[in-house]
Amino acid sequence: MRILSQKQETEVKLLEKWSFNDIEVQDLGLKRYISLKPVAVLHSMGRHEHKRFRKANVNIVERLINNLMRPGKNAGKKAKAINIMKHALEIIHLRTGRNPIEVLVRAVENSAQCEDTTRLSYGGIVYHLSVDVSPQRRVDLALRHICEGARQASVHKPRSIAECLAEELILAANHDMKSYAVSKRHEKERIAQASR
Repeated sequence: MRILSQKQETEVKLLEKWSFNDIEVQDLGLKRYISLKPVAVLHSMGRHEHKRFRKANVNIVERLINNLMRPGKNAGKKAKAINIMKHALEIIHLRTGRNPIEVLVRAVENSAQCEDTTRLSYGGIVYHLSVDVSPQRRVDLALRHICEGARQASVHKPRSIAECLAEELILAANHDMKSYAVSKRHEKERIAQASR
């Protein structure tokens, strides 16, 4: 019988393949809101939803899976969403040779918008005013736009949603304007800058 060292015994890898170690969030504003806590199973059973800001403690990969289940073809089908994510992570690893969790974190950082507009009504006239976006909402919007871009790219196309999700994440991680999420961020920030 072989005795394992302490480090090998305690390390938890995502899907028993990819390590959460050595992955850093570079955007200081998002550091508290992108959770890289190692998990073996991507299903927290909604324990986070009863307290405010608790979703910041849910692993970022599981939050992306939860966003894949938005109304439409995959609504409420968590097992199907997990399989889509598994295939997307494999594709990312094959195409880039990098840890797919790191690619996901870079994609979220690059597609998280900093500014948005709000409507103000003053004397019957509606004004648009530029406002800063909170870090929690920045992560939420980034994940939503990544999933939206993947969903739109796969509708009525021969490519699967896993391939489209992998491509969207790779483009967003490289800060490419072909990515739906990155282009959406720049569009919103341009509108906000015009209404300062």
